[in-house]
Amino acid sequence: MDTFTPQSNIKVEDDRTGMSAETLKRAFLDNLFYLQGIDRSNASLYNYYVAIAYTVRDRLLHRFLKTIETYKKEKVKIVSYFSAEFLMGRHLGNNLINLDMYDKMREIVEELGLDFDKIIEQEPDPGLGNGGLGRLAACFLDSLASLEIPAIGYGIRYEFGIFHQTLRDGWQAEIPDNWLRFGNPWELSHPTESVEVKLGGHTEMVHDEAGNMRIVWIPARTILAVPYDTPVPGYQTNTVNPLRLWKAEASEAFNFDAFNAGQYDQAVAEKMDAETISKVLYPNDNTPAGRQLRLAQQYFFVSASLQDLIRIHLRTHNSLDDFHEKVAVQLNDTHPAVSVAELMHLLIDKHNYSWEKAWDITQKTFAYTNHTLLPEALERWPAGLFASLLPRHLEIIYEINYRFLEDVRTWFPGDDQLISSLSLIEEREEKLIRMANLACVGSHAINGVAALHTELLKRDTLKDFAKLWPEKFYNKTNGVTPRRWILLSNPELATLITEKIGDGWLKNLDEMRNIEAVVHDPDFRHRWREIKQGNKRSLAAYILKNRNIQVDPNSLFDVQVKRIHEYKRQHLMVLHIIALYNRIKQNPYIDILPRTFIFGGKAAPGYFLAKLVIKLINAVAEVVNKDPDVRGRLKVVFLPNFNVSLGQRIYPAADLSEQISTAGKEASGTSNMKFAMNGALTIGTLDGANIEIREAAGAENFFLFGLTAQEVYDLKTNGYNPIDYYHNNEELRGVIDRIASGYFSHGDGELFQPIVGPLICHDPYMLMADYQSYIDVQEAVSHAYCDHEKWTDMSILNSARMGKFSSDRTIREYCKEIWNVDPVSITIENYNPATSG
Repeated sequence: MDTFTPQSNIKVEDDRTGMSAETLKRAFLDNLFYLQGIDRSNASLYNYYVAIAYTVRDRLLHRFLKTIETYKKEKVKIVSYFSAEFLMGRHLGNNLINLDMYDKMREIVEELGLDFDKIIEQEPDPGLGNGGLGRLAACFLDSLASLEIPAIGYGIRYEFGIFHQTLRDGWQAEIPDNWLRFGNPWELSHPTESVEVKLGGHTEMVHDEAGNMRIVWIPARTILAVPYDTPVPGYQTNTVNPLRLWKAEASEAFNFDAFNAGQYDQAVAEKMDAETISKVLYPNDNTPAGRQLRLAQQYFFVSASLQDLIRIHLRTHNSLDDFHEKVAVQLNDTHPAVSVAELMHLLIDKHNYSWEKAWDITQKTFAYTNHTLLPEALERWPAGLFASLLPRHLEIIYEINYRFLEDVRTWFPGDDQLISSLSLIEEREEKLIRMANLACVGSHAINGVAALHTELLKRDTLKDFAKLWPEKFYNKTNGVTPRRWILLSNPELATLITEKIGDGWLKNLDEMRNIEAVVHDPDFRHRWREIKQGNKRSLAAYILKNRNIQVDPNSLFDVQVKRIHEYKRQHLMVLHIIALYNRIKQNPYIDILPRTFIFGGKAAPGYFLAKLVIKLINAVAEVVNKDPDVRGRLKVVFLPNFNVSLGQRIYPAADLSEQISTAGKEASGTSNMKFAMNGALTIGTLDGANIEIREAAGAENFFLFGLTAQEVYDLKTNGYNPIDYYHNNEELRGVIDRIASGYFSHGDGELFQPIVGPLICHDPYMLMADYQSYIDVQEAVSHAYCDHEKWTDMSILNSARMGKFSSDRTIREYCKEIWNVDPVSITIENYNPATSG
């Protein structure tokens, strides 16, 4: 009788973790059928997306749980990144790349006769950020995991993110971004780890059990903060860090007494009131109710996050004495600055620390990143609002301020001006709490996000803090992740680079410099141009489909995509378009380089002038695109609802990157980095990270124009008269007059007066002063573009020299100089059927 002998070399893969094509295909189809109750005969593209997403998430979770277990077991120091924004983009493509599954999953899906690209497009792009701040946070999370740094991102799970932008008669219109309407397969809800967040009420002095006087906060209401974790994998590592976002819920969701009394609205009033806190990103704060909600949002997420960090710490430590040695909290701008007061509240009022010990822990825990030089963007909250919403924290802030200013008076006796500048309280009819000052005093490190920005912080915006604590100030020039912004966004370019220099550049972008060795290789140069041209054809097809505008892929794609703001000067680009248009109207046969001008970006709902700039762009497009004299040589396109996914289409297709902010106004910028990595050339001022990009790429590969920050300051100081430029520059006058005449507004000469009038009268962002320099350099751009060989050289060298602008480099610097955190490797055991389950 034959006996069956098991073959020891047969490997069995778990359907949840296996990586073979056969296992992945089986898991994909199972997640369609068993998880969603759908078979292939009636499955939609969205159903297929969800099936792939859960297949990928299963493979993340094994690594995710092992990562958390390792951190807990080894008692590692953890970086906690506090940010009101996380603009993550779509997860599926990025996760497939980081897990090295992208090509395999595409092959499986296409073997089943499905369109992989269309399935990828089904994923919503969550608008949990407004622009660079939130996208920077997302790049940092990618780099933290890729560098194996223990980290947690903390923020808010907004039910509705930044609005979905549409156009109505050329005007921006905002509709809700309901990204959660079909659920979110990437997140894991942990209701058992919810924490309570208090708001309102008053404080009382009481005696504790030892007879000591203590302050107790008696809140008016309590909100439940429920955590939702999104696993964030590193690139080709086992590390998967959590992004923990908090949802606000009522502690009592339904009032039976009110319901039984017939007060049906009142029965759910507490639920509705609580959920408002995490309802929408950045509620309009032009009203008292809006300001109160915004402050409540900020406190809600930092209180929940700090309570969570304390809970995590106490699971493996007996006390909070060494909290700062195991937790490094980075405050991403002033939105989370109330963390300083909250940690003091938790340490003193909840854990019975003395003021001195609590303050020592607090200062050593926090570091603060400043993202702006604009005074209006440095948050200040009315003391009365604090008193009504956070009464205990107002007391703590007053005490911090008193002790701090007493020290300053000792160090700098008799300097009342210094005292006034450094105070956490702005003394006026209604006292204001200066959140940037609170962050500076409560942190052990303060950093800017580009070399110029940091110098201007020390010279102007935070000069007195720099005088007081020069050792606190660091520069950490921003960066972006090459995994999303080259490998995922521009796969053909990534393939070409890897063929020539290997794939090490994806973990060390400095290796991109090695492609300089093949810059003169004819085959390499030809393929480089063909890849760019293919990306332009793809974007042209997208523009035709979504905007019904035919553009020429052979024209120069001249692009500015970013948040709409006067200091970013989208309207300077419009002035150039009109100047070219005027030249054509004067001589229809003039030789002009064909250009496609592409704009994208959102204006804050309450920012009228920014919304008027969008209207102006579309009004100019309406005229220029249809004028037979132009003959297609100029096309103007505004692409609505700019987000991460649209950026992934645009950056690889751009020829010219417009980085034209007024010098001294942009903190850093990151779109400049994404464009340059993908081979676009930059026209820009010496502002933000432009300076460092120019230094890296070489001055000869950068189109520089405009005043420097010092020249802007000097001109304003000595008396700036923009109307002189209007009178002395005939072409500029013709541009302004054409707008003012109503030519682009169907004869309505008043429509664009809020733009034209200030340009002539006071021009705070110096468009008139920079206009001619900008026009002259644009001529140089045209000449360079006509020389295809020269342009190819410049394009390749821009990409090759962008190694500094990887977010990996930025994170390494934070780890070494501010956080004092080391990498921790995660080991994943192979699947073993004997021990499984």
